[in-house]
Amino acid sequence: MAFDFLQPLEADFLEFIQGMSSQTLGKKVVFHTDTDFPNLENVSIAIIGVLENRGLSDNSVDLLHVRKEFYSLFPGNWQTQIIDLGNIEAGNRLEDTYYVLKTAVAELIKNNIVPIVLGGSQDLTYAMYRAFDSLEQMVNVVSIDSKFDFAKEAGLPAHSYLSKMIVDEPNNLFNYSNIGYQTYFNSQEEIDLIEKLYFDAYRLGEVCNNPTIAEPVFRDADLVSLDLNAVKSSDSGNFATFVPNGFSGKEICALSRYAGISDKVASFGVFNHNDSGQESVLIAQIIWYFIEGFHYRSNEYPFGTREKYIKYIVALEDDLIFYKSNMTERWWIEIPFISNSNNKLKKSTLLPCMHEDYLAACNGEVPERWWKAQRKNLI
Repeated sequence: MAFDFLQPLEADFLEFIQGMSSQTLGKKVVFHTDTDFPNLENVSIAIIGVLENRGLSDNSVDLLHVRKEFYSLFPGNWQTQIIDLGNIEAGNRLEDTYYVLKTAVAELIKNNIVPIVLGGSQDLTYAMYRAFDSLEQMVNVVSIDSKFDFAKEAGLPAHSYLSKMIVDEPNNLFNYSNIGYQTYFNSQEEIDLIEKLYFDAYRLGEVCNNPTIAEPVFRDADLVSLDLNAVKSSDSGNFATFVPNGFSGKEICALSRYAGISDKVASFGVFNHNDSGQESVLIAQIIWYFIEGFHYRSNEYPFGTREKYIKYIVALEDDLIFYKSNMTERWWIEIPFISNSNNKLKKSTLLPCMHEDYLAACNGEVPERWWKAQRKNLI
């Protein structure tokens, strides 16, 4: 039922796959065809195209170039089973598309399969977020984007989907993090709202100077949404919408790999593709790096136990408790559970952080992300 509205891949495309080298990705992926629907057993990653762009424009969506570029690549040393479930066609209404995508993503997550969604306008992120409703958990969303998408412009849901996430019930959004915003694209009112809600935002320059600051942010994410307009045109090939400043191709692939390697990321979306063949090359490599990262997941917290960690206690006004993994040397800081308050989190939990956060705490500085997480937990 969840996949009834998925359209199989076209015969011409499947013929293209047949003519490829046996070592390419195209020969190692199971496709949804007119005659066969992929078996979900032992599958790790599912690719879904969404041919819906009404959240941004009236332009159609064509993912054929993206698929051809991606399946022409060679896989790494992966043991990851990948399927391509085909496309979701635009519904009679935008909400119909949301419903089909939400249902499909929810079913995949329940089966421990990570969906990679190719859009389409970025408001499809909202449908991916609503897929977590049935899982009854708080959700952390990370957006790689030059804008916050708080705007309330009529007819442009791609510029306002974040507002819907914050306002609409059920309200499962625990944290929103933006990676790569450019100040001149966002009003001061929007920047102030990010601060007021204790959300995290990292300017483009910050991340370009030190991409590793984004790794703990992805490590705590359930859903990652990537706006291709966050990449500068000289690297993306998108000259229809000229973007003079943004991430380089190398940087966006590094961020995609961080998203893939996060044990917690349950769904990944790439949006606002302009249908050009040039941009398709970059999208293919973004997906490749996400899957490369996925292959190297270590199944640490929240899936492992704390027994394999070294515990550090920093004595400040309130003790700060850090954990360091023996396996990967990554760091976490504990957010304590306060029993006499209206906690959003129902138990103490660990927040991913950097070694630098521990060193700062040793010098008497409370990590900003820890402070924000504490405040969010209580509002």
